[in-house]
Amino acid sequence: MGRPLHRADPQGKHLLGAAKAVMNIYVDSQLSDDQRRTELYRGSIFSFSASPNAMKLCQLAQQMIEEAFAPVDPMRVHLEFSAETCAEILGVLKPKFIHHPLSKQYIQGMLTETGCDLSQTYFDVPRLRTAFPGDYLKSGIAYAFHPHRDTWYSAPFCQINWWMPVYPLNADNCMAIHPHYFDRAIKNGSRDYNYHKWNLESRQNAAKHVKADTRVQPKPEETIELDPQIRLVCPVASAYLFSAANLHSTVPNTSPAPRYSIDFRTVHLADVRNRVGSPNVDSECTGTTMGDYLRATDLAHLPEDAVAQYQDGTELLYAKA
Repeated sequence: MGRPLHRADPQGKHLLGAAKAVMNIYVDSQLSDDQRRTELYRGSIFSFSASPNAMKLCQLAQQMIEEAFAPVDPMRVHLEFSAETCAEILGVLKPKFIHHPLSKQYIQGMLTETGCDLSQTYFDVPRLRTAFPGDYLKSGIAYAFHPHRDTWYSAPFCQINWWMPVYPLNADNCMAIHPHYFDRAIKNGSRDYNYHKWNLESRQNAAKHVKADTRVQPKPEETIELDPQIRLVCPVASAYLFSAANLHSTVPNTSPAPRYSIDFRTVHLADVRNRVGSPNVDSECTGTTMGDYLRATDLAHLPEDAVAQYQDGTELLYAKA
């Protein structure tokens, strides 16, 4: 008999006891979406080969990247441009990709191809990420993420992260997951993070942080053992899925090539309403990202009553004037 799902309240309290995490890795699994989410909430990772719509999404990103940096090869950006110029270009490119109508269309196709129920599945807009070699542009618009859980950033415990490379990866410029922290608490700064405050004060300033990033973000407040770590080096447009509660980080890029990747996140309406998801072991942030997700059928937002389950009043405190 399988272990029970973990449940968490909007503030992150763990309502059912957590079983010891076993991190399985599923490759091109035929499990149903319900079965897959159950495994993801337990810390497992799913990897899928490139699907037609995933390939289209990456090809769109490639086209936009190459147009933005033309005539410079995207793999030589760090050699040809100053960090300031690169940040300026990315400051235009990244929002343009996020809001391109085809980006959402291809994600809808990906969700269909991986067996999601589009009437129950909600996604947020896709982000285009970059990780350049060495110390070139590691802040702001190209932030190199320290070890973190997305749940430190006000994400719900039922959020599933989808990540894919736009160009070929190698083990020295990818992303890492740190499996032994899935059910192990870390002293961290999430108590000082509020998503609504971040949107109001910090998100729009990313491109201004070129040499250093002074924005307040939740980070570990104790020494982290990065090993053992899982580095999934997959082909272009292959996607891997993991829980928002998994500790993960940007691998320091010691390769000669930049890394360009796409990520987006999903939630399932039934899990939102029933507060089913991964365990909360250490998140203390406030606010919620629940207002960001769009229904995969028609891009409608989550029902107001479902979002209200996760609100704590800070959405009013930091409402835009």
